[in-house]
Amino acid sequence: MSNKGLVVITGASSGIGEATARSFSQAGYPLLLLARRLDRLEALKLPNTVCEKVDVTNRDQIKSAVEKAEKKYGPVDCLVNNAGVMLLGLADTQDPKEWEQMVQVNIMGVLNGIHVVFAGMKERRHGTIINVSSVAGRKTYPNHAIYCGTKFGVHAFTEQIREEASSFDVRFITIAPGAVETELLSHTTSKEIIDGYNEWKKEMGQPLQSEDVASSILFAYQQPQRVCIREIVLCATRQDK
Repeated sequence: MSNKGLVVITGASSGIGEATARSFSQAGYPLLLLARRLDRLEALKLPNTVCEKVDVTNRDQIKSAVEKAEKKYGPVDCLVNNAGVMLLGLADTQDPKEWEQMVQVNIMGVLNGIHVVFAGMKERRHGTIINVSSVAGRKTYPNHAIYCGTKFGVHAFTEQIREEASSFDVRFITIAPGAVETELLSHTTSKEIIDGYNEWKKEMGQPLQSEDVASSILFAYQQPQRVCIREIVLCATRQDK
């Protein structure tokens, strides 16, 4: 039984979430892994881990999973809000249902996780919430308008809640990666946009790997509780935008 605090990771079935789960597990933390693809979570076979099929747009599902894991490992000390979707397109041609999906997952999904664990952290005067945003939450990119809007939102509410949480010794951290080799681009339905994005990644050489982002998340969390690294922005060295 670990004496380390419970770490919750959303969107843990692939990409940054999976790499983060592996990094925290290797560092000895008990985990609650959340994703819609339960089989992918269970296939990781990580020790001291609870895996739950959860849609982050459903706050009750998150709450139920957290309560189950807390009975086994104690209160949540860290939440990594990683689940997200990237559906690129132009405002005049993109299906508005894709906008709704991004708003629900990228904004409401993050807020749902915060709502479930934040009150307990305040009461205990200890805890860390890490929201995975994007460099697209700091600047705009072609075909990214609505996606950028959701990520700018994550940056904004994370910073404001951080201010409100600081007097309770609870940390809020934003992680803003650039282009990463993950499944995220596969959510986009336009082949032309996908091809253009892949060409852009080729021009920058090797994009970030999921493990690069995971190591930044672990680094920020493992600082003393008195230290809050408010934001980490990381990109491939050759990514110039």
